[in-house]
Amino acid sequence: MELNNNTVLITGGTSGLGLELAAQLIALGNTVIITGRDQVKLDETKLKLPQIHTFKSDVSDPEAIINLYNQVVNRFPELNILINNAGEMRKLNLHDRSIDLNNITREIEINLSGPVRMVQQFLPHLQTKNNAAIMNVTSGIAFVPFPLAPIYGATKSGLQSYTRSLRVQLKKDNIKVFELVAPGAKTPLNDKFAGDVDPKMLMEPGKLVTAAIKGMKKDKYQIFPGIASLLALLSRLVPSFIFNQMSKIAEKSLDRNNGIAVSI
Repeated sequence: MELNNNTVLITGGTSGLGLELAAQLIALGNTVIITGRDQVKLDETKLKLPQIHTFKSDVSDPEAIINLYNQVVNRFPELNILINNAGEMRKLNLHDRSIDLNNITREIEINLSGPVRMVQQFLPHLQTKNNAAIMNVTSGIAFVPFPLAPIYGATKSGLQSYTRSLRVQLKKDNIKVFELVAPGAKTPLNDKFAGDVDPKMLMEPGKLVTAAIKGMKKDKYQIFPGIASLLALLSRLVPSFIFNQMSKIAEKSLDRNNGIAVSI
């Protein structure tokens, strides 16, 4: 896929992989639009990347997605790439009774329902373009449960399944469907897991995004930067071993917190 002279919309673009994707895509000569829930962070990102276009929007809110669509398509009718990057990852102790029924599903609304709704809303527009693409950002955790972040892992597994089905249904359209299977990275998403995950295992965001863009250029529809491919392989070859390693991390973390939930 050609990755210059496109108009790209990235959800969750004020930090982490979203911000790095925006920077590298701008450097390649693309028009880049980002969304975020925090206007202050959007303004700060605009100062860092003056060429960027920002919209305050929340992917967990269906009405916000409709409003975003109307605004973006009106101002940027050439939009042809959608990157569903916005996500939240929380440590959760499922014994904690203070987590109510709305709170427990928060990640589902952001990480799974959000991308599904974004695709559904923007799909008719993308179908009018000759060089269109959708990229959903999943995780190596989609292949093996991480008990310390039980809802996050479930959402990424669900998003991976949806992305594969979407690719089949859009096979006859002019829309390429990519999945970026992201490994753990040195981003704010993983900051709350300091002490639980070896920082040496976290990939630099710049290198991760460079690999993602390289994969898109080569039309690799499932992109595995860093150790993500190893995690996928081990989940097939030795599923019990890799799950046990993930479980040990969770057990140690919960023990350190004396059984008190960490919901961030």
